[in-house]
Amino acid sequence: MTTYLTIDELKAQAKRLRQAMEPRGTAISHSAALELVAQQHGVRDWNTLSALATKPNADPIAALSVGSHVRGRYLNQPFTGKVLALAETGGGLHKITIHFDEPVDVVTFESFSAFRQRINAQIDTNGVSPRKTSNGQPHLVLDI
Repeated sequence: MTTYLTIDELKAQAKRLRQAMEPRGTAISHSAALELVAQQHGVRDWNTLSALATKPNADPIAALSVGSHVRGRYLNQPFTGKVLALAETGGGLHKITIHFDEPVDVVTFESFSAFRQRINAQIDTNGVSPRKTSNGQPHLVLDI
């Protein structure tokens, strides 16, 4: 999953490109700079890139990709970890695999522990699992 910058960030890149080119004797128009920025991002033209750009009100999950570092709560235990897999499953849900930096104890009993370091879960566009524990808490909540 490729994550693009916002339109404002892309336009700022184009402005910096124009400013860098001018002292070298190559003045380019703003629209030409936008087209060059689009090519730098591997797309055909500015219209394509602007359509792919992250919208200000886009789903928070759009900021995640494989390799992203995340934090949150799993079975109400705090964690930090790395996204190993992320795929849209439809209906506004995503399947995610996270490898925790430190194993998380998923048992609340004092008499024993069970540690997990890698999990597979389903999350909505806000990074919250639709599945809940017996006390009504989501299995997974990402801080995004």
